[in-house]
Amino acid sequence: MPLEQVLVLMVAAAGAGWVDAVVGGGGLLQLPALMVAGVPPVQAMATNKFSSVFGTASAAVAYARTTKVDRQVALPGAGLAVVSAGLGASLAAAISADVLRPAVMAVLLGVAAFVTLRPALGAVPRPHLRTRARVGAAVTVAGVGIAFYDGVMGPGTGTFLIIAFTTVLGLDFVSASASAKIINTGTNLGALFVFGSQGHVLWGLGLGMALCNIAGAQVGARMALRRGAGFVRVVLLCVVAAMVIRLGWQQFA
Repeated sequence: MPLEQVLVLMVAAAGAGWVDAVVGGGGLLQLPALMVAGVPPVQAMATNKFSSVFGTASAAVAYARTTKVDRQVALPGAGLAVVSAGLGASLAAAISADVLRPAVMAVLLGVAAFVTLRPALGAVPRPHLRTRARVGAAVTVAGVGIAFYDGVMGPGTGTFLIIAFTTVLGLDFVSASASAKIINTGTNLGALFVFGSQGHVLWGLGLGMALCNIAGAQVGARMALRRGAGFVRVVLLCVVAAMVIRLGWQQFA
């Protein structure tokens, strides 16, 4: 691979780490960059997971040091996510992305409308919403449903986790993002186990991208912590819009 392409991939990995650390959705940058560089789709997905797991894990550590992580949800959810995402990755080839894309686009448009029409969502925590039933629902939705989706397809996983935690548990955007990073680390690990065992990961390239992903993730996590829920909300809406455009282009191009 030419040096110029490698450098572009390193920059894309750093940008993806920043986006992932704030709201998720870094695959918008990293995965297309790999495919444009000529990496076959399955290898691109596998190498993207390898790079992303390091950045997401480093962001999770950065958040955990300075903000409250909902451990009752994040830890069991992450354990379930490893299994669910691995199952999703093993079935990815059997599930048509052309069938999933319209549904994901519809959900993302709903998310954008929901966040736009409810400006108070995620601005401050709403602890009165937290009940045992809601905690169980959040663990199931995040660790099973969203994790399985990440293994099969992936775009928007971090965003879906944040929205789930703000709506179901009443977390603010920063705390929701912190908890989401732990579960997203689990989803990346689960998918990576499957892709790695199948020999699809480009380990050398992935390691270089992982280092850049970590650097971007550290910057993103610190910006989110410093600037607060309002900043996360704006970035979330921008990322959702970008994901809808990208999925629409893939579907109808």
